Amino acid sequence: MKSPDQWLAFLRIVVGVCFLRGGLQKVQWVFLGNIFPLPWVSQRWIHFMPRRVAEFASHNPISWYREFLTGFVIPHRETFAALVAWGELGAGLGLILGLFTRFSSAVAFFLGLNFLLATFWLGPCELWFHTLLLSLAAAFLFSGAGHTWGVDGWLANRLPKISLSRRSSSTTRKV
Repeated sequence: MKSPDQWLAFLRIVVGVCFLRGGLQKVQWVFLGNIFPLPWVSQRWIHFMPRRVAEFASHNPISWYREFLTGFVIPHRETFAALVAWGELGAGLGLILGLFTRFSSAVAFFLGLNFLLATFWLGPCELWFHTLLLSLAAAFLFSGAGHTWGVDGWLANRLPKISLSRRSSSTTRKV
């Protein structure tokens, strides 16, 4: 790979696989009419998530975020368990496919920011991992990283007037 666009697409796909893997661990497959499989948020995740969030909140030095976790996230555990699972699945699939990459990157950034705020105090590994994740999500968001090896690029060539598939003016190349 000689092009920076290809390396950015490679990183986008790797980050997408990480998000997809995380999301798949939080769902189970249910069958609609005993035929059609659908992913559904697992009860295991719904029961585990509040304990994990309480652990993250226990010594979190950011008081407003600690209060948010204990006073809002934990009491609404089913909603937040679903939001995290679907957010990770959606961001992962979007980044892997290069589909609505800016939106997928924004979701990844938002999730990563919350993961960082919840865990940064646990040590440098958590801090630097989530900082790297945020940096990559921001790079994908602002670069139009879905145009190389992605559906966004395919759409941009076929439907140039659709704003979700356009490259920003700073990343448009002259041919």
